[in-house]
Order: sequence, then structure tokens, then C-alpha cells
Amino acid sequence: MDSISMMGNNAGASFLPPQPTVAILGSGDFSKCLAIRLLRCGFHVVVGSRHPKLAAQSFPHVVDVTHHEDAVGKANVVFLAIRREHYSILWDLKHLLEGKILVDVSNNRRVNQYPESNAEYLASLLPDSIVVKGFNVISAWAMQQSCPKDASTQVFICSDLVEARQQIMELARQLNFQPVDMGTLSSSRDIENMPLQLFPGWKGPVLAAVALSIFFFAYSFVRDIIHPYVKYKQSDFYKIPIEMVNRTLPTVAITLLALVYLAGQLAAAHQLYYGTKYRHFPHWLEGWLQSRKQMGLLSFFLAAVHVLYSLCLPMRKSERYLLLNTAYQQVHANVENAWNEEEVWRVEMYVSFGIMSLGLLSLLAITSIPSVHSTLNWREFSFIQSTLGYIALLIATLHGLLFGWKRAFEEEAYRFYLPPSFMVSLALPVFFLKMLTQLCKILSLFWSCAYIK
Repeated sequence: MDSISMMGNNAGASFLPPQPTVAILGSGDFSKCLAIRLLRCGFHVVVGSRHPKLAAQSFPHVVDVTHHEDAVGKANVVFLAIRREHYSILWDLKHLLEGKILVDVSNNRRVNQYPESNAEYLASLLPDSIVVKGFNVISAWAMQQSCPKDASTQVFICSDLVEARQQIMELARQLNFQPVDMGTLSSSRDIENMPLQLFPGWKGPVLAAVALSIFFFAYSFVRDIIHPYVKYKQSDFYKIPIEMVNRTLPTVAITLLALVYLAGQLAAAHQLYYGTKYRHFPHWLEGWLQSRKQMGLLSFFLAAVHVLYSLCLPMRKSERYLLLNTAYQQVHANVENAWNEEEVWRVEMYVSFGIMSLGLLSLLAITSIPSVHSTLNWREFSFIQSTLGYIALLIATLHGLLFGWKRAFEEEAYRFYLPPSFMVSLALPVFFLKMLTQLCKILSLFWSCAYIK
């Protein structure tokens, strides 16, 4: 089988090398964009269509638009840009496709729509052809861009024949894509499901964030809305849209941030317990570790929204009424100076620690972006994500403690015998920080014993 030759750039040559020919069956949008991409990279393109005269109007004039039979006969590599429902037209081309590489770029309308993947089905229809799955994760928009900045350039490729797989991977490189070898054709089902999945890595973290939000919102609702209404007939339901939401956001944010780093500590404890780093983690812990980035970004998002809600608190009409009532009560009580030094310092430090924790979270979020991450070496990335992450969690915990201050020791703060929500949200971060100090002690003792030996 002839392989695809690369275009040379020898300025001293007196002739240009022949252009390799690639055939495309199908005349839709993807076929058009693929043809343009191939032309830009120096390939000769022939397109096979059921209605070549009509389809030729959508392609550049240098593209040879003809019938399926003619297109297949002019190339050794054939892209199938047609849906599975139209594979029946290939039956009459079976003898012409024998020994040729067929690149299946099709996708389905839903995940696992058929018992087998489209590529495997195609291989069963044309056993004498070499089927390669690839390019299905590239959109027509990304295909027509010379250097797409807003789309992924990864191309997942699989085939049972190693030579064909390597040949199509080299073709992908010539088209300025980044090929990823996915092995045999049995991986084609996973490749076909990729474009149909909606944020697969975010499902667990988002569900965790939603569950925590429901829990903390319901918890605060019972304490701060139901309790005053039941005990004092005081209606505070106006607090639900802003104040209740703003109490929920920071509690969920700090809990998610603690969960991000708690997973690593549990993994370290697992390795210390078994005395080896080669033992596999439990499935639940493995999934937890892989979701840390998403949970960290959700924590940053909720913290940022918390800041916006906090800035809006003084704008509420209810807040203005409460301020006027407080001023009236102060005048009625003949109090000239209501300055409270302790409260002033508490709020100043509380706000300052909140700003610092949000700043560190912003740095963690920015460095998790792949383009920024790629500019850092491993030590720099580890320092930001681990050391500064621990500091961010510590400062956020201090932010919560300063918010609560003495209320944890006041009897009236335990409504329905329930502790304040800030105490519940700080339980996990405090536990993590305590666990972190214990692990540091164990590791320092381990290294000191190893040094003595």
C-alpha cells in the first residue's frame, strides 16, 4: 500500500513533488471544511457525491467533485463523511475499496445508540478494507480555521492495523492537528461518545456542589427563617433571595475547597497505611482525586459570587430601614457614640482575610488553565496548587472564624439546638488542617528515622 508522502520544501528542486490525493465521500459542511483544510496543506482533493454537479457549487474550483466510483478510484485514503444510515451506498463500492484506508468521521445522535460503534459496523460491512476511526471530535468550524484558538486540536485515532493508524496520525500532523493514538478499533465506541458527552468530568463535582448548597440553604432556612417565625412570629422571609443565598455560598465554597485537599491527604494516609505507593487507590478515592480541579474551580466561582452578593447587601431597601431603625434606637437611648473597638477590629480583619483568600483562589484558578499551566514547571505548579492552596484554605478558615467570633459560645446562637451554619461549614476545613499537621509530624518522624539509619 502506498503511504502518504509529505510535501517537501526544497527550493533548489526544479520540479514540485506530486500532490498526494485524498478522497472524501459526502458533500456536507464537514466534507467542505475538510476539503479546504486538505487543500491548504498541499493535498489534491477529490469529492464523491450522489449529485456531483449540484455539490460542485459548494467546493473550490480546484476540488474534483465527481461520482463515488470515480472518487474512490483516485485515492488510497478515503474519508467517509456520511452518516451510518447511508453506509448502504458503500456496498456497490466494495470491490473498489478493497485494500484502501477508510477514515470514518461519523458521529451518532446519542451515546451508545447502536450495539456496536459505527467504525466496527463499517469494518464488518467492508472486511477487505482498512477502517480507521478519527477526526469525529473536530467540528466543521475548527476544521476550516488555519490555527483554531477557540477549539481543541486533538484528534483521537484508532485502527486494528498499526501502519494505517500511523499513516492517518501523520496525516493529522500535516493538517496541524495533534493526533492521539487510541489503539485498536475497539476504542472507537469511546471516541464516538466523546462529542456527545456534556462535561463528563464535571458531573460529580457539580452534584456535590448542588447537594451541599441544598443542605446548607435548608439548614440556614430552618435556623434563620423558621425559628424566628415559630418563636417570635417574626417574618424574615424577605431574606431568602439575597441574604440566605449569600450565607449558603461561602459555606459551600469553603467545604469544596477543603474536599479538594482532603482527597490528597487521604491518598497519603492510604499509602502510609499500606507502606507502598504502588497499591491502587479505592475506586471512590480515585474518582475523588480526578475531580479536584473541577471542585476547586467551583469553589472559586462560588466565592466570587459570594463577594458580589456581599457588595449588594447595603443596596437593599431592608438594609436601609434597619439602619434607620438602629439610628433611631441609638438616639432614643441617648447614646452619643456607639463605637465598638472589638467589633471594628473583627470586621476589618474578617474582610481582609476574605480578600486575601479570594486572591489566592484566583491564582489557583488561573494556573489551572492549560495554557497557563504549560508555562510552569512541575515545582512551580505544585507550589501554587499545593502550598498556596493550603494557605488559601487556612486564610478562608480564619475568615469564617472571624465572622462567627463569639457566637459559637452564645446560647441564643443555637436555634432549635442547631449550631450556627459557619460552625458546620468550618468543621471539615478544621479537620483537614488538623489531619495535615498530624501527617506532617508523621512524615518528619519517618524522615528523621530514615536519616538516622
